[in-house]
Amino acid sequence: MSVSAPSPTRARPFAAAAAVCLFSFAVFWVAQRLAHVNMLDVMVYRAEAETLRAGGDLYAMRATSANLAMTYPPFAAVLFLPLTLVSVPLMRTLSTAGNLLLVVALVQLSLQLVRPALSRAGSLAGSLAGGRIGSRLGSRLGSRADLWRTTLWVAAVVVWCEPVWTTLRYGQINLLIAVAVLWDLTRREGSRWAGVGIGLATAVKLTPGLFVVLLFAAGLLLWRRDRTLNQWLRTALTATGVFLVTTLTMALALPADSRTFWTRTLFETGRVGHAEETANQSLSGVLARLMHTDAPGLWWVAAAALLGGAAMVLAVRAALRGDKAVAVIVTAFTALMVSPISWSHHWVWCVPLLILLYDRSTRAWPVTGAVALAFASFALWWVPHDPGRPELHQNAGQMLLSAVYPLTATAVFAGYALARWRARTPRTGAGRATEPDAKAEADAESVTREPQAVAKE
Repeated sequence: MSVSAPSPTRARPFAAAAAVCLFSFAVFWVAQRLAHVNMLDVMVYRAEAETLRAGGDLYAMRATSANLAMTYPPFAAVLFLPLTLVSVPLMRTLSTAGNLLLVVALVQLSLQLVRPALSRAGSLAGSLAGGRIGSRLGSRLGSRADLWRTTLWVAAVVVWCEPVWTTLRYGQINLLIAVAVLWDLTRREGSRWAGVGIGLATAVKLTPGLFVVLLFAAGLLLWRRDRTLNQWLRTALTATGVFLVTTLTMALALPADSRTFWTRTLFETGRVGHAEETANQSLSGVLARLMHTDAPGLWWVAAAALLGGAAMVLAVRAALRGDKAVAVIVTAFTALMVSPISWSHHWVWCVPLLILLYDRSTRAWPVTGAVALAFASFALWWVPHDPGRPELHQNAGQMLLSAVYPLTATAVFAGYALARWRARTPRTGAGRATEPDAKAEADAESVTREPQAVAKE
C-alpha cells in the first residue's frame, strides 16, 4: 500500500493557519512586553520553591512587592522546583512560551472533547454528518491535518480573550490545570492513564476535585444500571488514588507544611484576596459587591448550593446521555461559580465553551459571538478597582460589568436547560407532539447521543 505525499492544495491551508497563529502569538508576546506585564504569580511560585529548598515555612512565606502568600497545597511547591534552576528573565520567557503552547493544547483537546473521533486519522465527515445541529465541526475536520489546521486558527484568536491574556500576564498555571483535566477526559475507552491528570491537578489546586464528583456520580449511576466497571468510574477511582497518594506522600515528606495547609490555610479564604475585588468572578464576588461587604456569608453558601446543585444535575444527566462535552464544561463552570475566589484568569474554560457553542448551537455565530464578546471585552476592568477597595461602593451599572463572567455562565446554563426542556416537551394542545416537533426532539436526542455512538465506532 503506497502512501501519497500531501498535495499542495492541502498543505497551503495548513501553512496559512500556522503562519497566522505564529504571527498572532508574536504580536501577543510583543503586546505583553509593551504592557510591562509583571508576571507576579510565577515570581511567587519561584519563591515558594526557593523556600522549600531552604527548608523554610511555606505558609509563612511572603513574596513580591504585593506581599503575596502561598495558597496551594504543599505539592505545588514541589512542582515549581524547576523554576529555581534558571534565571528570572529566562524563567519568564519559558513561562510565556510554555503557556502559548498550552493554548494550542487546550484548543486541540477541546476539539477532541466536543468531537471524540477527531483524535483519529481519517475522514469523519460521513460519520458525523447525521446530526442536524452538531455536524458543523464534523463537516470541516476530516483528518489529523484538518484538526491541526483548525486548532491553529482557533488558537490564533482565543489567545486574545481576557482569561488567557491575564493568565500569561501573571504567569499563572490555569492553562496547565485545564489541559491536565482535558487530557484525562479525552482518552480512549479503557485507557489506564485516564484520571492521572485530574488527580495531580487536584493535588495542586483543589477545585478540579469537582470533576471527580462528576465522574463518581455518573459512574455509579451507570454501574447501578449496567453492573459493569465503566470508564467514568475507572477514571474517578484513578484520579482519587493519584490525589491520595500524592497528598499522603507530601504529608510524609513535608509534615509541618501539610498540617498547616489542611488544618488552617485551607479555610483562610481571605488569604487569597478580598472577596469583592472585581477580578473575583465567582458567586461570592458578585454577592460581595452587591451587598457592599467583603463577607457575603450564608447568602453565598445558599446561592452556591442552589446553583451548584442544579448545574451538577445538568452535568450528570448529560454524562448519562453520553454527552461528555456538555458534562465536562458545565462542571468546569460550576467549579468557577461556587468557589469562594475565582479570579478572571481562572476562566480559561471559556475556550472549550466557545468551541462547544459553535458546534452545537442552531445559531452558531450570534450565540458564540455574544459569549466570545463577554470574554474578550475586558468589561470587568472598566469599573474602578484596586486601591481603596472601590468595589465596595459600586453602582448598578458597575455591578453588571464586574459580574460579566458569572452572568454569562448563568445564561448559558439557563439556555441549555431550556433547550433540553423544549426538546422533550410536546407543544400541541391535544398533548401529543406534531410531526415537526417530534422530528425536532429526535434530532436533539440524536445530537446528545452522537458523541457516545462515535466513541464506540
